[in-house]
Parts: sequence; structure tokens; C-alpha cells
Amino acid sequence: MSKYFVHESSYVDEGSTIGEGTKIWHFSHIMPNCEIGKNCNIGQNVVISPGVKIGDSVKIQNNVSVYTGVCCEEGVFLGPSCVFTNVINPRSLIEKKDEYKKTLLKKGASVGANATIICGNTIGRFALIGAGAVITKDVKDYEIVVGNPARPIGYACECGERLKKYQNNEYKCEICGKIYKLEDEFLREKE
Repeated sequence: MSKYFVHESSYVDEGSTIGEGTKIWHFSHIMPNCEIGKNCNIGQNVVISPGVKIGDSVKIQNNVSVYTGVCCEEGVFLGPSCVFTNVINPRSLIEKKDEYKKTLLKKGASVGANATIICGNTIGRFALIGAGAVITKDVKDYEIVVGNPARPIGYACECGERLKKYQNNEYKCEICGKIYKLEDEFLREKE
């Protein structure tokens, strides 16, 4: 008995590894040499291109193509129909596979529905990308960004709630009570 689930309408190519407890739903395709962690949930009509790395407990909603060069760390959430790129200036008649840019989504980052992530950027830990946003530059840890091009509008707690200004350079989550401190333009959980 398999330690992971693959729907009968989906394909997993040879050379890929899939962690225990992962579920791959209808009409999805996992291409060669992918690494998919434990307890992931890969929705309907998802394509994961060769060499992609997906950490443990990642959720990929329906209609997402995760292209070569993308790495998702543990606990990343990819909303329905979000879009990745892997070449800055693609052309149909010119092969540019040697120009693929790496894109990193750090632990706990969430990407909203229909957001576009331009390649070569890093999405910080527990960052929150609004639905429909277009990411053209790096996003800091815990940052909430929206719009086209995406711009910061605040900070998110690890639990996903928007942080409120607390005192001085501190922000507090009204749901879980965690406090964060802004130092040198970077937000960190207060010890």
C-alpha cells in the first residue's frame, strides 16, 4: 500500500519523490525529478515541473503550474490559479532554459488566488500575498502586499491575522497574542 495518494487521473513521472501522507488530486502532473514533502495537498489540474522542490505540509490549490526554478519551503500555501514565471523575457522561437531564474517561497508564505510571482524573487517567511497581486520584487518576512505592482500594506502574524501597531516599534496579534518587533526595517517575533 502506498504511503501517499495519487488520483487515478493524475500522473507522477519517474524520478520524483513524494512524502508520506501527501495527496495528489484529479488531472495533475508531477514531472520528473521533483521533490514533494510529507502531508502536502496538491489540488486539481496542478503541474509541477522538473526539479521543483516542495517542502512538508504545502497546499497547492487548483489550476497552479509550479515551474522549474521554484522552491516552496514548509507550510507554503498557493491559492487557486496563482501564476509563476521562470524567464524574464520569454520568446517562443528562442529556447531560454539556461536563463531560468530561481524563485523561493520561504516557510509559511501564502499566495492569494490569481496572484503572479515574477521569477527571481524571494517571498519571506509567513508573508501574505493578496489575491491578484503582481510580485515584481522580494517580499519581506511577515509582510502583507497587494496590488499591481504589489506594495506593502502591513504585517501578518504566523497565524495569518493582520498585526496591529502595539507600542513603539512593536506589533501584536489580537488573535494569538504574539508580539513582533520592527528592527532595521525587518519584523521579527519578540523573544
